[in-house]
Amino acid sequence: MSDNILQKLLKPSARGKVWWVFACIMVLVLVTSLVDFGGYYNKAVDKFKIPFPKVKEVPFRLGLDLLGGTQLTYQADVSAIATADKSNAVEGVRDVIERRINIFGVSEPNVQINRTSGGDYRIIVELAGIKDVKQAIKMIGETPLLEFKEQNTEIRQVTAQETTQLNDFNKTAEKQATEVLGKVLSGGDFKALATAYSQDEKTKAAGGDLGYITEKDNPEIYNLAKNIPVGKTSADLGKVTNGYEIIKVEDKRVKTNAFSNTEEKEVKASHLLICFTGTTGCESGLSKEEALEKINKLKSRATINNFKDLINQNSTEPAARESNGELGWFGAGAMVQSFEDAVFKQAVGVISGPVETEFGFHLIYKQAERKVEEIKASHIFIKIMTEADIVGSQSEWKNTELTGKNLKSATVEFNPQDGSPEVSLAFDDEGAKMFEDITGRNIGKPVAIYLDGYPISTPNVNEKIPGGKAVISGKFNITEAKLLSQRLNAGALPVPIELVNQQTIGASLGQQSVNDSMKAGLIGFIIIAIFMILFYRLPGLMAVLALMVYSLIVFAIFKIGFSMAALLLVGIFLLIGITVNGWFILFSFISYILLYFIGGLSPVTLTLAGLAGAIVSVGMAVDANILIFARMKEEIANGKPLTSAIEDGFKRAWPSIRDSNFNTLITCFILIMFTTSAVKGFAITLGLGVIISMFTAIFITRNFLNLIPSAWLEKRHSLITSVKSSENK
Repeated sequence: MSDNILQKLLKPSARGKVWWVFACIMVLVLVTSLVDFGGYYNKAVDKFKIPFPKVKEVPFRLGLDLLGGTQLTYQADVSAIATADKSNAVEGVRDVIERRINIFGVSEPNVQINRTSGGDYRIIVELAGIKDVKQAIKMIGETPLLEFKEQNTEIRQVTAQETTQLNDFNKTAEKQATEVLGKVLSGGDFKALATAYSQDEKTKAAGGDLGYITEKDNPEIYNLAKNIPVGKTSADLGKVTNGYEIIKVEDKRVKTNAFSNTEEKEVKASHLLICFTGTTGCESGLSKEEALEKINKLKSRATINNFKDLINQNSTEPAARESNGELGWFGAGAMVQSFEDAVFKQAVGVISGPVETEFGFHLIYKQAERKVEEIKASHIFIKIMTEADIVGSQSEWKNTELTGKNLKSATVEFNPQDGSPEVSLAFDDEGAKMFEDITGRNIGKPVAIYLDGYPISTPNVNEKIPGGKAVISGKFNITEAKLLSQRLNAGALPVPIELVNQQTIGASLGQQSVNDSMKAGLIGFIIIAIFMILFYRLPGLMAVLALMVYSLIVFAIFKIGFSMAALLLVGIFLLIGITVNGWFILFSFISYILLYFIGGLSPVTLTLAGLAGAIVSVGMAVDANILIFARMKEEIANGKPLTSAIEDGFKRAWPSIRDSNFNTLITCFILIMFTTSAVKGFAITLGLGVIISMFTAIFITRNFLNLIPSAWLEKRHSLITSVKSSENK
């Protein structure tokens, strides 16, 4: 008896297969509903005290445009990298930035590489939920560029003939500049002369107009122009790095803030920092209370005369002894908010504090304050020739192939001779071989270690060094050595990067977009449901139910990620394939590969463009049903029995459905591979919708119709269509 039951379960009848598939669909609906509405389920369990286990709530992961946050755009300098290695080097930068951000606990950072039409490489960093731009920049900017350089033995000197050529050119340039200046001073039209003679291609078409400039914008021209009265031109030639300048000053004014309409100011200050455990980059070991007590004692002793000495002896700021805590001139927006608020409010000549920031407690000495002056100027630029124009840019040091990308680990050690802290570096296998080659060909010569473009150690090589170990020694204290090792271990950038754009996106706009998108999606769903039921009757109702299953699956994938959702679908498809149709075993693996390719193991980050793709896919999800039902009507009109018409409708509509959906998938694939950001998000959700819709529109709708007994349907022909078969006409 038990053997017969087992045999029936393994080889069910045709009717049993339909109910078995329906049971599998209901399991899928249950699981996806718990994922989508886990919070409501848990509340119901608590409210009614149902003895069911709770589920883990999975929130949507919103992207930058919906959650708000910061977007930073960096340009990678790959000029020193071989053409064949540029792409890999920039990939390395992306990996390091991702690793660096994740150390700080940023959820789901989006770091993408974009190749511009000009051949430049740009890295776009999107940090959802991070509103402080300075914090975001600091997260990335603290990752150092580590380089090993050897002496450049191929520096070319200018020849005697080239020197003569250079001098002749510059004499001609000076003569030309003098002649143009004479024309200006004799009353010539400045704009016309600039258009005719200036060699600054960016401004000559506008008559040499530079607009309003500050000292920060263009220090050389600003310093020449500040002593020229308004409406006057320079009485003498101005000499700058690459040529001669003739300047006309048209206006001078105090720069105002475009948002607050207040005059902008700059301050000059120095500071003493005492950090404590838990602050950014701190290794002092002091608790917050101990740090506050220490800085209060220093405040009681601090005077203008001894402030530098106190900084050198006590400050925990890296390199404080070299900088004496000097911050130079800075304006609004350059410092963290609490520091900026304090220094701009305090009086000049006063040491204030303690001021708490994310770095610790500060004593701040405000040395001077000034208004930011900007000058509206025009110029005529006459270029001179330099040695660099002849021999090109040269340096006494040249890059080796060894950089921070080959770094395995960095640890703090102490010099056995004088006890000073050092940073010991260990390289990977490739880096160890390169370091051995570098030291081997430079015995008796120096090898420079550069960090962020500056030499921090230039030791002489006494012998070839195998094993892949190097030591950075210098004027470190223990705090600076520990901080450097931490930064290096976080990942060193293979190539330099420069911040070229930054923007902050508010969450209020994102929330409004979410609400509007959800409203649009709901309205679209209702309109589609009404249309399908009114036009296609019972099959239309089945299609709407299938569309609801489709929505549950898609939004569950948005929450738990592509790969986990694919595994769920594989389980269902395998069960159907084993018990009903073996083709579903193959279909299960194809579905998994497609979903894994689109999203990998990562969760889905939902963006506004992604929501748009999801809403568009709702309409596409019923497109297949429309083709099937239209074909069913044709079969009924041709005189076929209702059950045969339903079967043939699904079978004969499939080629059209297959071709149209696969064309859409090919387009999505191209967009995913060759675009970034919003377009890629749209393509991912649209492609996902197409894959799921082929399953729900064909398989689930068909199963729902097959649940209804054929004899019952034959008697109620009007539930399917108002079209009469040719036999009944």
